[in-house]
Amino acid sequence: MSRERFRRAALPPAQYNIEKLEKVIEEGNFYGAEQMYKSTSVRYILARRYSDAMDLLHSGACLQLTHSQVTCGAELAVLYVDTLVKANIPYDNDSLERLSQIYRKFPRIPVPHDLGADDDVEKLAEALTAAKTRVECCSSFLKAAIKWSAESGAHRNGSPELHSMLAEYLYSQSPEMDMAKVSYHFVRANDPEKFLSTLLNFMGKCYPGEDDLAIARAILMYLAMGNLRDANCLMDEVKEHVECDELEFPESDLIEFICYLLPTLQRDAFPLFHKLRQLYKTSIDREPSFYEMLDDIAEKFYGVQRKNHLQGMFGDIFKVITNSFFDNTFSLGY
Repeated sequence: MSRERFRRAALPPAQYNIEKLEKVIEEGNFYGAEQMYKSTSVRYILARRYSDAMDLLHSGACLQLTHSQVTCGAELAVLYVDTLVKANIPYDNDSLERLSQIYRKFPRIPVPHDLGADDDVEKLAEALTAAKTRVECCSSFLKAAIKWSAESGAHRNGSPELHSMLAEYLYSQSPEMDMAKVSYHFVRANDPEKFLSTLLNFMGKCYPGEDDLAIARAILMYLAMGNLRDANCLMDEVKEHVECDELEFPESDLIEFICYLLPTLQRDAFPLFHKLRQLYKTSIDREPSFYEMLDDIAEKFYGVQRKNHLQGMFGDIFKVITNSFFDNTFSLGY
């Protein structure tokens, strides 16, 4: 019998180790269990028993997260995704469902923003640190899963469902709200209704001057991907719901720019597009990333090639050298 066949035969079925390690976790030895999950899964992988390795890691990740062991659970979840890559598992409904099962086990705890005057400030600091850890751990797992899905048969940007999960978790659990990251994943997801409700919720509690930025950013992100349909739909839905919910729709030069931009992109009107960028430069300056998105939009809708900054830099250097050469030549009387 070859060494590899012996190795395969020597290892028990995954269910044996799953039940064994469940007992270790129930005893409260979370760190010890994690190390055993890792070492046992490595042996399965070396024996090319990928299915057993995935079953073991999936069970371990879910159990650790169920017991609020976020770091241990997330590490096993990332190893589960690594095993999907090593085993060349294709993206399909079954693989998505198993990833969703892990995601649903991540704790969801309301993020505290302040405490009463008599409460211990240290409790707030601890709660915020725990929330940050949850977000970082869940993000690491889902980003790895999105990368795998993009390379294994899902959309080239990664699974829309996984993007939606990450956007939802970032928004609901982040102690420091970054609406740009939330929007980045929602525009790559397939749940415009959830994106709309999240955006409206943010508008109802954000600081003055953040609401128009959030709307403009979302619209420009859609447009930078060439998605004019969803950009228009989002703008229409936001206006409609703001009226129904008696919220105040932000009126600013930035929103005015977006309102002019959307119909412009429906026509072959690059000169007007360029003119709008010039006229509303002050508003666009409010967020540096808008310039890159507008460059992407010009390329997607008008075929304008983005300027290569390295080429521009070397071109400027070449001009300086050339001008210096000619200046020196003429000064020497040649």
